[in-house]
Amino acid sequence: MEDESGRIYAGCNVENATYGLTMCAERVAMFKAISEGARKFRRVAVVADTETLTPPCGACRQVLWEFCGDVEIVLANLAGKTETLRLGALFPRAFDGSFL
Repeated sequence: MEDESGRIYAGCNVENATYGLTMCAERVAMFKAISEGARKFRRVAVVADTETLTPPCGACRQVLWEFCGDVEIVLANLAGKTETLRLGALFPRAFDGSFL
């Protein structure tokens, strides 16, 4: 995750036996950035050791939308395959504070 000043915040999956309480890398990076004072973001990179590019899960899409809005998402794998899109393309009609 890159904030508006160019600072990078890394995250990793934090998994456990219950799976439901697992924390994805995107949310780890987001929460780390927020805890360190970042408030505006340029892009989020999701890199996975998979053949198929892996987008953020639904929970991560929701958190990213609430803190970043329609941020740029870069999907990549270790073979060098990449795709860049906006979060809005992955998360149409997102729910946020404007509905409260």
